[in-house]
Amino acid sequence: MTAPSQHRSLDILDAELPAILASEVERYWQRLLDRCDADQRTWYAEFADSDQRQHLLSAFAGSPALADMCERHPAWLPDLVANNALGVRLPDEAWHEELSAACAECVNADDLAKALRDFRNRHWLRIVWRDLNRLATMEETVRDLSALADACVEVALAFLHKQLVAERGEPRSADGTPQQLVVIAMGKLGAGELNLSSDIDLIFAYPQAGSTVGAARSDDNQAFFIRLGQRLIKALDARTADGFVFRVDMRLRPYGQSGPLVISFDALEEYYQDQGRDWERYALIKARCIAGDRREGERLLTQLRPFVYRRYLDFSAIESLRDMKSMIQREVARRHLQDNIKLGSGGIREIEFIAQCFQLIRGGQEPALQALKLQAILPELAKMAYLPEPVVDDLQGAYRFLRNTEHAIQAWRDEQTQQLPEADPARVALSFSMGFGDDVAAFLSALEQHRQRVATHFANVIAPPETEPDGQHLSNNRWRTMLDELEKDSVRQTLEEAGFDDADEAARLLVALLSGASVLRMQGSGRDRLYDFLPLILEDLCDAESPAATLLRLIPLIEAVLRRTAYLVLLIENPGARKRLVELCDASPWIARQLAAQPVLLDELLDANSLFSVPEKAGLASELRQRLLRIENNDLEAQMEALRYFRLAHVLKVAASEVTGSLPLMKVSDYLTYIAEVVLDAVLDIAWQNLVDKHGSPVPAGDDQRHFLILGYGKLGGLELGYGSDLDLVFLHDLPSTNVSDGARPLDAATFFTRLGQRIIHILTATTRLGDLYEVDMRLRPSGNSGLLVSSFTAFSDYQHSQAWTWEHQALVRVRAVAGDENVAQKFAKLRAEVLCKSRDILVLKDEVVAMRQKMRDHLLSGSDKNAEFDIKQGAGGIVDIEFMVQYAVLAWSQQHPPLTYYTDNIRILESLSEQGLISAADTRTLVDAYKAFRSQAHRLSLQEQKGLIAESALGTEREIVSRFWQQLMLSP
Repeated sequence: MTAPSQHRSLDILDAELPAILASEVERYWQRLLDRCDADQRTWYAEFADSDQRQHLLSAFAGSPALADMCERHPAWLPDLVANNALGVRLPDEAWHEELSAACAECVNADDLAKALRDFRNRHWLRIVWRDLNRLATMEETVRDLSALADACVEVALAFLHKQLVAERGEPRSADGTPQQLVVIAMGKLGAGELNLSSDIDLIFAYPQAGSTVGAARSDDNQAFFIRLGQRLIKALDARTADGFVFRVDMRLRPYGQSGPLVISFDALEEYYQDQGRDWERYALIKARCIAGDRREGERLLTQLRPFVYRRYLDFSAIESLRDMKSMIQREVARRHLQDNIKLGSGGIREIEFIAQCFQLIRGGQEPALQALKLQAILPELAKMAYLPEPVVDDLQGAYRFLRNTEHAIQAWRDEQTQQLPEADPARVALSFSMGFGDDVAAFLSALEQHRQRVATHFANVIAPPETEPDGQHLSNNRWRTMLDELEKDSVRQTLEEAGFDDADEAARLLVALLSGASVLRMQGSGRDRLYDFLPLILEDLCDAESPAATLLRLIPLIEAVLRRTAYLVLLIENPGARKRLVELCDASPWIARQLAAQPVLLDELLDANSLFSVPEKAGLASELRQRLLRIENNDLEAQMEALRYFRLAHVLKVAASEVTGSLPLMKVSDYLTYIAEVVLDAVLDIAWQNLVDKHGSPVPAGDDQRHFLILGYGKLGGLELGYGSDLDLVFLHDLPSTNVSDGARPLDAATFFTRLGQRIIHILTATTRLGDLYEVDMRLRPSGNSGLLVSSFTAFSDYQHSQAWTWEHQALVRVRAVAGDENVAQKFAKLRAEVLCKSRDILVLKDEVVAMRQKMRDHLLSGSDKNAEFDIKQGAGGIVDIEFMVQYAVLAWSQQHPPLTYYTDNIRILESLSEQGLISAADTRTLVDAYKAFRSQAHRLSLQEQKGLIAESALGTEREIVSRFWQQLMLSP
């Protein structure tokens, strides 16, 4: 071998490397050349003079471990360059193929260990080279490292399983099904985000109990797989002359180090169900099957998903993550790890905690938040408006910077550390690798800026609730003392002193709640949360107009969440949401009942801007579309739940805006109608796709229309929906009945559209965890309940022209297309105008309308309502009188005045009557004002959960005006 002094120097210039690193790089270079043969020395000399020179210098300067790898294996770098492996990322499928080929000739465990370590070290060199020279992004680096680990585990397991089967027989279930070990990766490997020197967190499981067959001695399956797991760990973790493949950590398995190395699926599920702790939910967020029986592994993870992701909003996750962070902070302080970029303030772990906090809280409702990769979660948080975009940008930028820093630290000596180095060469190398040259101060300043931003955002998301003012703290002590004693007279006295209007009743309610069986059965953290929540809500109730009545409305909500006290955590953590809860329940028992029935809606109280801001129809449609896009097309249950939550949430927003005065009456009805229309559009899409998937489409190829229409009658058609309104619907189709769908199970068009109508009604009316969407009334279709569920357009047209009763034509005044094809909608609009403009005998029409009105009043008004109170809707001079007059006017005068058919809502029809000169402008204004007054009062009563009855003397002027018009228009000759 040539003496070192005879080797060519790298001739490192000061401009190429920081001076403190140059001499060390020269030394690594000379040691490398000492190990080379003549051909290799020539290659390295030429390589050092090529355009790759700076890459060589940067790699050696940033990683003595890489230089040492090249020295021990001088043929690897030339081979990697020859195969262009340094310039491009290895394809996903290549990892397994390359390692399998390398292990194909292995005879025993020693051969396997050698092949695995060579494969790992060679690719570690390649990955570090690409990372330090920024030939790969951070995302590519972690993906490659994870793919490297996946391949090593999978190929090693396959080899060892085959070997052990030859020795001990094949493990099978009781019914003879062959069994394989399932390897679940946790942590960074599970997420595909492994770092350069990470260990790998694994859990081993097997599907079913049984025993081995085919060998002289039979083992039960657990014994077989424990032996297999031990061999797999040794193959990966044992340190040999070639180092190790990956350090393996099995402490995340059930019962930790004291538990069995491998357990069955049943035992694993039982453990998590009965004993699973919050930190184990946190760990399972990143779980991924990486080796063994992949199908069974996916089945296992699907079965464990309900343990990880609650179906309700789980704000208790904040407490758990906060406790974990506190433990980490204590460990950081004890071990002086403030300069640890993972565990220290503003480090990688805090970014992970922010993302995982939202995953645990909301992942059960938002499937998109169940992704494994942190960088897939952060954009979703911005898209769903859970975090502002600038915050997400800060977190993503910091995460990338911190992970690059982590890799540069670990590349130095291939050591598992995230601690900033103290020695000058290592600090300069870190600064140089991060693009700051030898300006360590500039690098540390940039690092500190990222960490400060992360720490600030972390505090905003997960830090403890803000400290209460002294006065509030003293008030809470008063409530806590009262609750500890819980003696009715003492409770009443405390409530009286706090200003409760009916302290005696409030005391009775509170004592009854806390003495009830549900509360007495509570234990541990749940009971603690309740007793942390009550002083806060009682203090907030002092600001209500009717504290006792509001407490009465709140108690059903409290009782509803006693088994899911995470909702109490939500309110404890968010004083603003708690105050908005009191404000809304004080204003409306209807809102209180909605929240008690569906506590998931408490989430909507978190953001005041969102709660009191209702988007226009296009915004509603976009929001629902985005929500549904995050759900698999074939998951009807999830789609139905998403639709129900969407409707509940937005109806709550409308009610909140109305009771606080930020939304006028006409807008209330508009928005409630928009919500229904957007829901109907989505329901039609879902039902159509579901049916087409099964039976194909009846629409001819090349036709992009569905030839189906949903008509809205009554309040839906008239844009006047209320909070509890049902939907009066009629379905039409416009295809020949002879058409047949083109699927494997074809249906004729009539049957197809009937099934489509049935599916739409099912989606709308089925009761799920979140209730139904809407009650649906189909009785206004031709021939009522005895008629076809879905009429052809031709049959509907014939019926309207020749068979419909006058009252059905009255109903047609308030009909419009609310979902479906535009072409059919235009045909319907033309038909509606034709029918409304038909020539009619005015006197006969008037008699029929008046008779129908009287019949309705006799049927719907009870004797007590007639005498004691005024029924806003059905009483003489009320809403229905105005509606009947409008309908009569349209039917009577549209032939001469077609513009009367343009609108379906009463107010715009009244305005059209004025524009056509049929009613004076002054009379129109008085009728419109009366109509608005009636509807406004009806809305208020609805939110107070009262019948539509008012005092006989109320709204007297308006009733007199309507009655006078009724007399003039309907009863005069």
